[in-house]
Amino acid sequence: MKILILGANGSLAAVATQQFLDTSDAELTLFVRNPSRLRHPASERIRIVKGDVLDGKALEIAMQGQDVVYANLAGDMEAMAQVIVRSMKNLGMRRLLFVSSMGIYDEVPGQRYSSVLDSYRKSAAVVESSGLDYTVIRPAWFTNENEVRYEITQKGESFRGSEVSRLSVADFIVRLAGNPTLYVRDSVGINRP
Repeated sequence: MKILILGANGSLAAVATQQFLDTSDAELTLFVRNPSRLRHPASERIRIVKGDVLDGKALEIAMQGQDVVYANLAGDMEAMAQVIVRSMKNLGMRRLLFVSSMGIYDEVPGQRYSSVLDSYRKSAAVVESSGLDYTVIRPAWFTNENEVRYEITQKGESFRGSEVSRLSVADFIVRLAGNPTLYVRDSVGINRP
């Protein structure tokens, strides 16, 4: 399996990269704007590609031959989601794992996240209307706990927790990448029970 990791410099992506190396035989392409900032383990299964997700041509080149696109991004999320979806469609790719945020559907009891999540809401809407085999992943606040312990909530269900370890989310991402039918065309929350 070949996995393209967009935003590989992120703290979650770094943990997921290690999880892929430790628990699968996946070949990883790490797509980053600034490779000199990348902290990654040495492995013959890692290829590093410098590029910007908003550059559709560079993105399509990086997508060539990949089985799964895992997007772990920040910034102009809506524009990035549009470029990712368009590039995947141009290449006939199907499987997209897209990390968003809890709170985009007002599903966190007692919390109302205002415009700070607008970019995440809009990007999730782009992904959900794409027709791709996507999974939108909405994690709770990250912890650095060394544990894999989580529960999943569906779109429309309330979150039952406010934190989750990066290791737990990484474990879930590896499971999703390895099973192309798991939570397809679904938006799922993930938190520690």
